[in-house]
Amino acid sequence: MPAWFSLAVDSFWPMLYAGLTFTIPLTLIAFALGLTLGFIVALIRLYGPAPLRSFVRFYVWLIRGTPLLVQLFLIFYALPSAGITLDAFPAAVIGFTLNIGAYTSEVIRATLLSVPKGQWEAAHSISMSWSQSLRRIILPQAARVAVPPLSNTFISLVKDTSLASVITVPELFLAAQRIAAVTYQPLILYTEAAIIYLLISSVLSALQSRLEIRLARNTAVKENFNDNAIRS
Repeated sequence: MPAWFSLAVDSFWPMLYAGLTFTIPLTLIAFALGLTLGFIVALIRLYGPAPLRSFVRFYVWLIRGTPLLVQLFLIFYALPSAGITLDAFPAAVIGFTLNIGAYTSEVIRATLLSVPKGQWEAAHSISMSWSQSLRRIILPQAARVAVPPLSNTFISLVKDTSLASVITVPELFLAAQRIAAVTYQPLILYTEAAIIYLLISSVLSALQSRLEIRLARNTAVKENFNDNAIRS
């Protein structure tokens, strides 16, 4: 058995374990929190009072205009000088959440705006409140439009978690770095890490495609049902 192959086999589980225990949880937690934050920010930008709109607009501008790596460094390395010290994993969660929140807010805002205003008027005409109209009429339609870009954001986040290695989160890429530092075989280890990221992204892309097909099928069924109801 070639030495490089033996090294790849021996290092596969440590890297996969780091991915399962840190990369995947970090991705899921940060995306869930970031999506929630993005939804709130989008609602404030569309329907909130002027002072809050200005504040969240500044937040989105700031996050989108600065690199994620710099944001992580500020949270983990710079905040201690201000008396705020965070462990690596919580610092990474906060950094990725703020970043994802800014980007998903723009996606959600655009999808909400894509719903025709007539839908709001129709909901109000049957005595629905603003919150009922949003929850029952607007959000289901916007969600179908938002799934593809939000899925792409989620897949990108999986790969972006490799940046957490610079603040010592022991995720997949840092595991590869540590093994490479001992074995002096960076080409093999980093290639293997790239392959693992590629496999995870491929699985998520396949799930995204199936979800989009199902949503398109459900939408077509509902539209046919509505057309038949109108004709009858």
